[in-house]
Amino acid sequence: MTSALRRRSVPRIFGTLCVAVALPFLAGCSLKQDMALQPKNRPLAEDELLVSKESNSFPLPLTQELLERGENRYKIFCTPCHGLQGDGNGMVAMRGMKHPPSYHEDRLRQVPNGYLYDVIGNGFGAMLGYSAQIAPRDRWAIVAYVRALQLSRNARLADLPADVREKVLHPPAGKNNEGTPETPGGKKE
Repeated sequence: MTSALRRRSVPRIFGTLCVAVALPFLAGCSLKQDMALQPKNRPLAEDELLVSKESNSFPLPLTQELLERGENRYKIFCTPCHGLQGDGNGMVAMRGMKHPPSYHEDRLRQVPNGYLYDVIGNGFGAMLGYSAQIAPRDRWAIVAYVRALQLSRNARLADLPADVREKVLHPPAGKNNEGTPETPGGKKE
């Protein structure tokens, strides 16, 4: 081989060697941008769970399991502002942020279920939307739990089951209002 031919072939061999070494490292790389992989709201992804804001329908069966899931999700996402009882006295509000309205106000007791679902997903006022953090089924579970909270404060005696009504009208003897047993002179133990 001539020296001129050798000079031309060395860079080619070196370039080929560099590509061969780099190929395994580049094989795991994706050419897609991160924005293409981010979670996003696909409006038609859960058709059966979408209702209008004015609708009072509930697309899931109301079960004990759904209420328990709603309570769990409520405690995680809602209590910091709305409080455990839904009265707007959460820790964030107690530390100086604006208090959200109480779920027990007449206005919020009368809004349709679709409105509550929409506010959870899209936010309202100072509240940011949770559509990226809370799945549609969990949003409905939270709506069910909020409705249970509202009923807990505004239930009529006639709406209670007979056994519960009896306990309210005739509480068990031997307990004071704080749930501690009393001794025969009315004193606490």
